[in-house]
Amino acid sequence: MSLLLDILSWLLILSGAFFALTAAVGLIRLPEFFSRTHSAGILDTLGAGLMLLGFGLQSGFSLVTVKLALVLGFILFTGPTAAHALARSALHSGVRPRASDQGRGESSEH
Repeated sequence: MSLLLDILSWLLILSGAFFALTAAVGLIRLPEFFSRTHSAGILDTLGAGLMLLGFGLQSGFSLVTVKLALVLGFILFTGPTAAHALARSALHSGVRPRASDQGRGESSEH
């Protein structure tokens, strides 16, 4: 049973690290503010959540697990809320999202 918990926890930790690194690459590579905010809001929350679940499995049932669960709950609420607040404030300050056909050389008339 211990080997199964170790394998499962390491799978969660490694997949969380993958999603966190994917979010970091998205922040660098995506073309506009709203795409970057979406990448950070979704993937960072998922990556941190998966890693915290893996850490919780590694620590067993103890006070550490309770603290990790509290941190997970905090991240699940604050990550998407912060991304939404940033996007909304950017909209209010005049930053407009790029249309899907803008910047690709495509015209809207066919």
